[in-house]
This record gives sequence, C-alpha cells and structure tokens, in this order.
Amino acid sequence: MRPRTLALAAAIAVLPLTAVSLGVSTAQAAPTPHATPRVALPNTVNPAVAHSEKKGDVPAEQQISVAVSLKLRNADALDRFLAAVTTPGSPQFGKYLTPEQFTAQFGPTQQDVDQVKAYLTAQGLTVGDVSANRQVVNAHGTAAQVSQAFGTHESSYLDPQLQRAFFANDGAASIPADLASVVQGVSGLDNHAVRKNRIAKPGSLTPNAASATPSGLSPAQYQGAYNLNKTGADGTGTTVALWEFDGYKSSNLTTYDAQYGLTGPAVSTVSVDGANYDSSPGQGQGEVELDSEIVRGAAPKATQLVYEAPNSDQGEIDMANKIVADNRASVISISWGSCEPDTTAASMTAVDNAFKQAAAQGISIFSASGDDGSRDCTRSTSGSTVKAVDFPASSPHQTGVGGTNLKVTSSNAYSSESAWSTAGGGVSTVFSKPSWQTGTGVSGTMRTVPDVASNADPQSGFAIYTAGGWQVYGGTSAAAPLWSGYAAQFNQKAKAAGQPVLGEASPRLYSVANTAGSGAFHDVTTGANQDFSAKAGYDQVTGWGSPVADALTTALLGGSSGTTPPPSGCTATQLVGNGGFETGTAAPWTTSSGVVDNSSSEAAHAGSWKAWLDGYGSTHTDTLSQSVSIPAGCASATLTFWLHIDTAETGSTAYDKLTLQANSTTLKTWSNVNAASGYVQQTVDLTSFAGQTVTLKFTGAEDSSNQTSFVIDDVALNVK
Repeated sequence: MRPRTLALAAAIAVLPLTAVSLGVSTAQAAPTPHATPRVALPNTVNPAVAHSEKKGDVPAEQQISVAVSLKLRNADALDRFLAAVTTPGSPQFGKYLTPEQFTAQFGPTQQDVDQVKAYLTAQGLTVGDVSANRQVVNAHGTAAQVSQAFGTHESSYLDPQLQRAFFANDGAASIPADLASVVQGVSGLDNHAVRKNRIAKPGSLTPNAASATPSGLSPAQYQGAYNLNKTGADGTGTTVALWEFDGYKSSNLTTYDAQYGLTGPAVSTVSVDGANYDSSPGQGQGEVELDSEIVRGAAPKATQLVYEAPNSDQGEIDMANKIVADNRASVISISWGSCEPDTTAASMTAVDNAFKQAAAQGISIFSASGDDGSRDCTRSTSGSTVKAVDFPASSPHQTGVGGTNLKVTSSNAYSSESAWSTAGGGVSTVFSKPSWQTGTGVSGTMRTVPDVASNADPQSGFAIYTAGGWQVYGGTSAAAPLWSGYAAQFNQKAKAAGQPVLGEASPRLYSVANTAGSGAFHDVTTGANQDFSAKAGYDQVTGWGSPVADALTTALLGGSSGTTPPPSGCTATQLVGNGGFETGTAAPWTTSSGVVDNSSSEAAHAGSWKAWLDGYGSTHTDTLSQSVSIPAGCASATLTFWLHIDTAETGSTAYDKLTLQANSTTLKTWSNVNAASGYVQQTVDLTSFAGQTVTLKFTGAEDSSNQTSFVIDDVALNVK
C-alpha cells in the first residue's frame, strides 16, 4: 500500500431523468436462450394480456424503453424508522431524512447501480439516466435486445374492452440470478397502462359545456364549510407538488385567481422525462387546472410545482422518484390513477418504494380514491364485475381521499354531508393492512381505502375555470387537492409552532380519529357506493370523514394525535446518520479533511464510500465523530461497524492507533497489530449510555513512518 496524499473526495454526479418513446408493430424473433441461471421477476406481466387478443409479434428492430427498479436496503430498519418518525413521543418523531441520508441508509448502493448498468450494456441496451436516488435505471434498445436481456417475448395485442392496441411481454421477465438481490422489477415491457384522471361533471350538464360566469362551489364556500378559513394559515412558505400527465394554461389559472381575489406565487412546471404539455394541453387539461385551482383556493400562498410526466408505467415511476429526490415540496397531490387488477404489480411496488422515501423525508401524499365506487375497473380491462380499488390511493404510504356530497349554508358554513355514490373505496388485493390502520369500523388483513374524504359529487361540484370557460367539476380529483391544500396550511402552522411538518399523514390522522372528543372530522354516516355503506367511525366510502380544519390542526399540534410509545419508552430504531457514507459528504458526521473517501486505493465495505483515517506514513491524526441521543428505557443499545486495518508496520508493537470514545469515555482501541486482509465487524455495547446524548468519536493517530490505514464503513447504532 502506497501512502496516499491529502485530497478532497470526488463529488457524485447527479443525472436527470429522461426516457425514449415506445412503439408498436408486428414481428419479432424469439429470444436466444440464456446459459446462466435466471430468476423470474414476479408481477411483471400486465394483467390485460390475459383478457386481450394477440395480433402478432413486435418487430425485432422496434425501440423499447424500460425502467429497471432497484430494491431498497435495510427494509426492517426502514419500517421501524417510518413508524418512529410519525409517532409523537418517539425520540425520532419529526426527525426526517434528507434525500442523501435516505439513499445512504436505505437506497440501492452505487455498486448495485453499476452492476445493473453493466448487465444492460452487455445485452446491447443503451443505458440512459439513473434517478438521483439510485432507485431507477433507465435504458432503451430494440425489442430483440430487450427480449434477450429480460427473457421475454414482445407481442402486439388488442384490448377488446377498451378497443385499444398495445404491446406487451407474453410472460414474466427474468434476470440472471446474481442480479436477483438487486433488481426489484422492470417496467416498460408493455405500453398498456394509462393513468386516468378522477374528474367528474354533473349529469345534468351538457358535456364540455362552458359558461361565461362561475357556478358551483367557490373558495369561500369550501373554506367556510371545512373551517379552512379558521386555521390562521394560507400556505405561506410551503410547496405543493401536483402529479400530472397533462398540461395547463397559465391564463386559465390567473382568470380563476382574479375571479375570487386570490393571490400567490406563480405556478411553474417541472418536466419529467422531457414531458411538457403546456404549449398544447390534451384531454387532461381540465384535471391539471382543477388541481391547481383547488389548491389555490385552500392554500392561496402555497407555491405550486406542476410535475408533468409521460402517461406510462415508466413515466409514473420516474415522476415519483424525481419528486422525492428533488425534495422541493412537502405535499404531493395526486388525481390520476388506475385500478389495481389492471396495473402491473411490479410498477406499483416501484412507486410505493418512492412513497416510502417521501414518508422518510416528511412529505405528505394525498391521492384520489377513484370515481367508480368499489368497482374501480369499470372503465378498464377487468370491467365492472370486479371489486377493486385505485392505485396510488391503495398504497399504505400515502393518504387515500374519498368523496362526499357537501351542502353549505347561505353563510358559507357546513350544513351536512353524505357519501357520494361512486366514491372509490374498498379492499386492496396488493397491499397488507398497515399497522396504523386501526379503529372503529376497520377490519380485515388487507389495506382498505379511503382514509379520509371531502366534497367530490359533481352535483355539489366546484367552480373551475378551464379551457377558456367556467365548468362545474367534481370527482375525488377535487377532494385530493383540497386535502393537499389543508396539509400546506398545517405545515405553515407547524413551522410557526416549532413543530415538524405533517409528513406521512395517515398514521397521525388515524390517531386523531381514534382520540375521543377531538372533533377533528365530520363523520359521514349516510350514503353508499356499490358495496360499502357510510357509517359511524371508519368506512370504505368516506374513511374517517372530511376535515374540521381548525380542530384537526389543534389536535395535531397539541399532541393528541400521537400514539403512546411502548411502556419501556423505547422505540426500536437505528440512530446513526449516513452510516455508510454513501451521500459522498460527511454530514451529519464531523471529520478532519479527506476522511470521507471513494478512491479505489482502499475499498469500501459496501457501496463506494467509506471513512478512511490516516494512511499517510507520516505523523498525522484524523477524526470522525457524530452526536446521537440514546433514548432512556432502551433495553439495549448496540454500536456496530466494519473496520479494515491496513498497515506497512511489522512486529507486535502498536505504533499507530485508532481510539473510539463516547464523550470522554474510551470504549476500545485498535492498532496496526490488529491489521487484517479484509473488513472485520466490530460490536460495542452502549446500553449504559441510555438517556444521554453522546458524541461517538474515532481518532486515528499515526507516527512518523510506515503507514497504517483505519478504514470504517457501515456504522449503525441500534436500540430496542
């Protein structure tokens, strides 16, 4: 080992997301068999294949673009963190992660990404962009190359229900066995899935009929009905991301604002995969403008970012990952979806993984539950005979929003509310019931939808200005942005009170709903969809009901929304930040110069980055430290890390030393005598420090000759 020179670690290049358009045709050769063992990727065949008529083969030269989703790491620790960060009273309550911290602790490693890229390149595919959080690798190539890479055969089909041509893989995709621990799934092997907006108009109105003057609910009416005008907030200082597959015209938004005297930051567009529909919006224009105008009415001063993506599995996955990696918004409003049985499960998992990152970063997500009642596939391939719910509203890491019919008094106060007859709701067939989904009316073992509700019936719809005229729009498309606007209000109030943002909303909303006397929801008890009825408590049409915004804010800020911590006062979790150093920066560690390093001279234990102390062959001292708070009442607190000692010293004399301290207490010392050819895991018991904030400090001291390198990686402090 040559002595190294002092140098700053190289920065990680962050690449934007792009995509290549997909196409369909009619002829393709079968893929060549693979000699290496392969593993099938489950849930990678679009369910529409089973109901559709095969028309032929996709030609071998047809270009296809795919998104390869990578698995998250440390899944159990992530689940524990997500539970702790939303639980008032937990030591980790509200201590959200940055995107870099999430990726370092739970995201795929750079080594994982490089392995996938190398395989795709070897198969002749052109690797495109990698999402900034390393969860998605985009690539494109011919149908023949894609078939070879994923062991598939691409065919063209006709969906008889929708009378729509599409292409798809006939069977499950597969990958070499050595990629099975890295790859979650692959999307883009079909172009059937299209997200539909959840917008609805009154049946008494002529379709697409616009008027010169507004009718329908105004901002003053729905603010008054839900007490949004009593919170003392208007969204100032907050940002809401709108999840869209179409565009808008700024002139329509400003007309709406002028009509109702609303002022706030100008709406801006963020392109995903090169999509930008604003110069010529399509049929979804009304959806985008509805979302923006409802958020403006509920939280006028909130900044709005309209993320626009291609309407495809890959577009949705890339949008989810871009929003969380950008980390510019604390709220996401989603009014587009697809029924679970007609959506590829691998794609849903990929999106849900991004939602887990959103939850870890303190981002609230509100999704429309659908407008076809408990038969969400009514306008899709599976049809109206199938009981189904809508995705993403069925994800357990966001809040599904159902629909009601709202009546308002002449003084703009709440009068009454009933369930909207086609409000989406029911039981997921994909996601298990999360631990927080409890309370009166909650039953079964699978996730149920929705969680909350607000006005959605087009007969009590909203006045919306779109495409040059006034319309009356309803649908759960209107309910999701209303709740998003409320979340923006809450985040403003929380910041002013020195409290954390709402974050993953459902665990906290369910806790409030299960607290007697909070008065935070209008409990909707009348009305039904096809299979479920509204009732006291929770139901699968309106969830816990609609917001009483001022009371809900008081409950959330006052601590009554919290789940009581375990009797021991200890929530099992991992406390060290950036333990794998994969952010490429030191924070939250404090280090001497050049310690956090990704050079090839010393390998990392995992990923590319590690902490390299000393190794100069001259008198030198390096330090690495981080302060952590170990909760009182924990039965154990265990520090683990991987240590590689590489030395040019010989003999049994300890010339160069590494010391670990907790505050002023020396816990353990290593030296050149402990050198080994590889990493050795170290374990140190810190249980005696429970109830204290301690600074863990590594100090490497090297004498004047013969280098010794102390290389540390994957540091963790687990308490339980």
